Amino acid sequence: MEPRTAIFRMLVGEVMAPSPPSLPSSAPMAEVARIMAESGASGVVLTDPDGRPQGIITEHDIARRVLFQAAAETPASQIMTRPLRVIAQTEYLYQAIAIMRRTGLRHMPVVDPAGRLSGMLDLDVTLGMASRTLMDQIDSLTQDSDVAGLAQIKQAQATLADQLLQDNLPAPEIQALLSNINLDIYRRVVDGAIDAMAAEGLGPPPVGFSVIVMGSGGRGESFLFPDQDNGFILEDYPDDRHTEIDAWFIDLGERMTRDLDAIGLPLCKGFVMATNPLWRKTLSQWKAQISLWSRKRGTTMLRLCDIFFDFRSAWGRADLADDLRRHVVETARGNHMFLREMFEDDQDHGPAIGWFGRFITMKESDAAGYKGYLNLKHSGTLPLVEAMRLLCLREGFAINPTLERLQALEERGVLAKDEA
Repeated sequence: MEPRTAIFRMLVGEVMAPSPPSLPSSAPMAEVARIMAESGASGVVLTDPDGRPQGIITEHDIARRVLFQAAAETPASQIMTRPLRVIAQTEYLYQAIAIMRRTGLRHMPVVDPAGRLSGMLDLDVTLGMASRTLMDQIDSLTQDSDVAGLAQIKQAQATLADQLLQDNLPAPEIQALLSNINLDIYRRVVDGAIDAMAAEGLGPPPVGFSVIVMGSGGRGESFLFPDQDNGFILEDYPDDRHTEIDAWFIDLGERMTRDLDAIGLPLCKGFVMATNPLWRKTLSQWKAQISLWSRKRGTTMLRLCDIFFDFRSAWGRADLADDLRRHVVETARGNHMFLREMFEDDQDHGPAIGWFGRFITMKESDAAGYKGYLNLKHSGTLPLVEAMRLLCLREGFAINPTLERLQALEERGVLAKDEA
């Protein structure tokens, strides 16, 4: 059975209906009427020569306008309703539901990455996928894409998580939802920054790239208030273009991290961000860096691997992240000395269980004001996260979420059923 939060992870393209009838906007009204009659459709989408939706003519338009005002040869462009609200097939479904509810639309054309008509979204069908109790939550997560609107979405996460916990949803489902909302915030921030740079005359991205998130966000296990752990993987480019290209991405990184901080994703105190050149590289440079980390092992490099190895693409060229993921797995899988040293370094993060099963609580020196508390992240979940990561690297699994790693290890026989 699909979890209740599944709708927050679904994309428009996964549930859209096939494309409705379409014609060039220059087509005569007689042709529009014929297509509607033959197909039984309630409307026809009118497109430009490249197939991008420009407007729509519905049965209502035919009845209200055409019968009294238009001749058969009248171009559809003179009758169609425009501008036409469309949504990308890569957008989240919950965003589409909120837009249609707010604007009173029952149907919305869906477009592919090139802006061409690719399907149609039906509000009645999509509402059937969401319970009534989720409607308020959907509305709270769909604000404007400026900093103020995204900050409201970030603030709404706490209420949403509390409601879902009260409904007895498993914590991993809630963490996955929070992580996906944060990824959506990343995407909208990056889109806004790129649009702003283009408007300022700085041009589009000079090469293809992927924005990656690391740590708990990369595993889909975010808590409510994670800081930023991000970077860029850039498509390879000639060395003589480095100054020009790197300057563009420095600017983008500064805008992205600044806006994320204002929204409620704080700057990383350890500077694990795309503004730091250590986390902003071409694909080839990243591969060379991973190979170096695996050969010249030391405490610092092992800690960098711990941070990096749970990365995932948040925006852009996911194929770059997939290529780098394969390199990480291939590099680590056969390097037993490297994996052993990562294991020894991770032993500092042991479980908070001492002699006779007693909890090991924090000292004043660990964190001022928290003496006697349990650090559930560092001595609760982190030892499990690190152990599953190492075992999956050893087995060659390119999997990020901890529970999925556990399942894969059990299926291979690395862990017994009662251990997983």
